[in-house]
Amino acid sequence: MAMIGLFDSGLGGLSVARAVRAVLPRHDLIYLADSAYCPYGPLATAQVRERALFCARWLVAHGAAVVVVACNTASSAALDVLRATLEVPVVGMEPGIKPAVAATQTGKVAVLATSGTLQGDRFGRLVEQFAHGVTVRTVACPAMVELVEAGLLHGAEAEAVVRGYVNPLLADGVDTFVLGCTHFPPLAPVIATVAPEATLIDTGPAVASQTARVVAKLELAPGSGRVQAFTTGDPALIRPALWRVWGETIDVGQALQGTIT
Repeated sequence: MAMIGLFDSGLGGLSVARAVRAVLPRHDLIYLADSAYCPYGPLATAQVRERALFCARWLVAHGAAVVVVACNTASSAALDVLRATLEVPVVGMEPGIKPAVAATQTGKVAVLATSGTLQGDRFGRLVEQFAHGVTVRTVACPAMVELVEAGLLHGAEAEAVVRGYVNPLLADGVDTFVLGCTHFPPLAPVIATVAPEATLIDTGPAVASQTARVVAKLELAPGSGRVQAFTTGDPALIRPALWRVWGETIDVGQALQGTIT
């Protein structure tokens, strides 16, 4: 049975998988967390591209009929290469600058992301194209990625980390926050507690809608709604946090390195 494949550097892309499942509940999903190389943000673009190619090829080899790059950093570094290389459709993502500009009342927007996303050419083009007359603050938030990888989605530690990033932006008049990393939607309730009046922009639902359009064009038949997860790291170490982020127990297997060419 053909599946929808998704990958990310770690567990953040589960937020996109959740959005895909919401619109395509009967289609089977296969998710790959490249945990052995997480996070992608500090890696060189060439290495992110190499990892994205590995992950995408692995998914296709294991039955994916469409690949969703559930990672802003990987989309920025490798989306064009993936589309030129793979024989299946590839859905990517990008930070929601356009909807954030439309939403802001103060004319100040903050993009919470990884350094890899913020330094990429794709992001620069988005700001140039859509941010006319609006101040766009960019903040790399590695500690928020670490929270999600540890499955710490609420509580005092999570709130303290979020406040450290968000409070200075609120003090500067930012009223709209772009969740420019797929790790951050699971922390949206904490962000909303810290910034209750702010607007949060999550592009996961838009990616899910695009995935649904691609699936319809492919005439990809529904399955049983099964969700499988794999990791390039140690499944025993990843499993508890993955279950907390996903919200239910699912299979978590090992994706062996070096098996895809």
